[in-house]
Amino acid sequence: MAERTLSELRTHFAEDVDLELKAAVGKDGEGALPRNLFETYSAMANTQGGRILLGIREDSFGAWSVVGIDRPEKLKKELWDALSNRQRVSTNLLRDADVELISLQGKGVLAIRVPRASRHERPVYVGPNPLGGTFRRRGEGDYRVDDETVRRMLAEQVEDERDARILPGFGLADLDGETLSAYRQHFKTTRPDHPWHALSDPDFLDRLGAWRRDRSTHEEGLTLAGILMFGRLPAILDAVPNYIVDYQERPEPKAEPRWVDRITTDGTWSGNLFDFYRRAIRKLTEGLKVPFKLTGDRRTDDTAVHEALREALVNTMIHADYAGRVSVLVVKRPDLFGFRNPGAMRVPPDSALRGGDSDCRNRRLQKMFQMVGLGEQAGSGLPKIAKSWSEQHWRAPLLFEKFEPEQTRLELHMVSLLPDAVLQDLDRRFGQRMRTLSKVERLALATASIEERVTHQRLSQITTDHPHDLTKTLSRLVQHGFLVSEGAGRGTTYYLPGEKPAELELFATRSEPAPVAGPTGQAGRTPTSSSEHLAGASSQQMASSSEHLAPSSEHLAGSSEQMPGSSQHLAPDADPKLLAIAAPFRDRRKVGKEAMRAVIRRLCEQAPLMLADLSRLLNRPPDSLRVHYLNPMVKTGELLLSYPEQPTHPSQAYRAAQPQ
Repeated sequence: MAERTLSELRTHFAEDVDLELKAAVGKDGEGALPRNLFETYSAMANTQGGRILLGIREDSFGAWSVVGIDRPEKLKKELWDALSNRQRVSTNLLRDADVELISLQGKGVLAIRVPRASRHERPVYVGPNPLGGTFRRRGEGDYRVDDETVRRMLAEQVEDERDARILPGFGLADLDGETLSAYRQHFKTTRPDHPWHALSDPDFLDRLGAWRRDRSTHEEGLTLAGILMFGRLPAILDAVPNYIVDYQERPEPKAEPRWVDRITTDGTWSGNLFDFYRRAIRKLTEGLKVPFKLTGDRRTDDTAVHEALREALVNTMIHADYAGRVSVLVVKRPDLFGFRNPGAMRVPPDSALRGGDSDCRNRRLQKMFQMVGLGEQAGSGLPKIAKSWSEQHWRAPLLFEKFEPEQTRLELHMVSLLPDAVLQDLDRRFGQRMRTLSKVERLALATASIEERVTHQRLSQITTDHPHDLTKTLSRLVQHGFLVSEGAGRGTTYYLPGEKPAELELFATRSEPAPVAGPTGQAGRTPTSSSEHLAGASSQQMASSSEHLAPSSEHLAGSSEQMPGSSQHLAPDADPKLLAIAAPFRDRRKVGKEAMRAVIRRLCEQAPLMLADLSRLLNRPPDSLRVHYLNPMVKTGELLLSYPEQPTHPSQAYRAAQPQ
């Protein structure tokens, strides 16, 4: 049994691991497995892994006290027995080296290392049923995972490529012909001698993986990859109702989600991934400083930064879980580029940044992009992006996951590690004390200033200091008033005093109506002079990139403003009468079009309702409602707009036309 001191143990388990302490004394005081031990085991395994220490208690002030386990060997055997019992927990991830007996102040402590479960092992759940028995770690707590997320975990477990499934009822008529022609022209330019150029469109799609025949069932048809890459928006939304792609250009280096240029699924263009790539990459690279460079006798207007942005954009689309609840979102600011996709990572973020370990979620989409020279081979994309950023002496890419709702984020900051302007600002703030700090301490403060926060994990990415030393550094900065901390363990976040960051920071999206084609006729762009899109938005407004794709308790709180002409005293999505009308349709995934039109008419007869209200009442994605129902019903005169002369009015609502 290894002998340790309490101080050594606290230092050993620095903030680079998630940590849970449990007294585990049992009824007789001899030690027993805590009742909620396997909930913590499940939560850590399904998140980032972690450590559990049995025999130590932590009080409300964060102080540790050693309780000890009188018979640790007995408790260790009980642990192994429970891990082998599939009625207790779904799988055993532990090896012998992951369970260690420690002597602390003469008392026994059991240290358990829980690894992060691989995709093929998730979900790790408690009891016989993953629905209701799956947990994830958030902050210091273990939280039950909703059934929708568990089902996505189960699908991820067995489907190596999520985009290969055949879509019954979909055919070539669901594809956008202009997109396919543009792709084939790009393919011809990239691979001029390729034998596929002579193929018909159906045969070309078959070779590409957009069309598939199942040899065992003899079923054939468009694949999910095919409809995502080349489809028309209504067909895409039929296949994946939560589908949204969104590019936003923001004018200032601030977290405020005010945009001056936007491309999103607003119905003014095809909406598919290849068209989104072509439109977004031009915007992303517009304005980049291009050095004069010759390749032979020709000028090359391309740099490593251009390549990195192409890679980041393609990566975002091929790794997205299109069944997820957030949009594919790309943000361009003067100081950075941000990329977000729905779905957690299939490999740990640190492993992805190192490279060589790839598990692409949508392998057919990956192949389609690679066939036209876009996207690196497996496992090399993120290291190439990091290398390009390092060559510019910019901050290392920031890659991380969030689990509520599931999403992966990549931030590429175009600033150095210690910019002069930031150091001068910190010097004005802290004065003479700033000049006594070490380089790593100044680096921590600069990161908190530039990125609005700093964590132990982020600091370890941009410095070579040992994790234990970084823990002491951050603690010292808090102690002397340079930083404020929030949270505990791996979830601890540090920020400058008085500058607590917004919850969603860069990837917050203002609740606004989706943009429409501007007077110039440029699809997906709203004129920058439009004050409607630059002013504050009410809580009722809903962008097509909004995160609120399904109702939850916080959306039923009655905080919305009243619609024009409405006599309701409650928020529309909290009104019992409206909820009763919508109730039969909320949890039904498939509803006939006429039945859906009828319920929309009934709802809009009660009061003028915004897209956000209808989305939450009917539990349907806003884009799907707008494209399939609201726009057609306005055209036929079944619905009227509250502001017919201003389609993008911030308070635009729909009301039912009175029968003639």
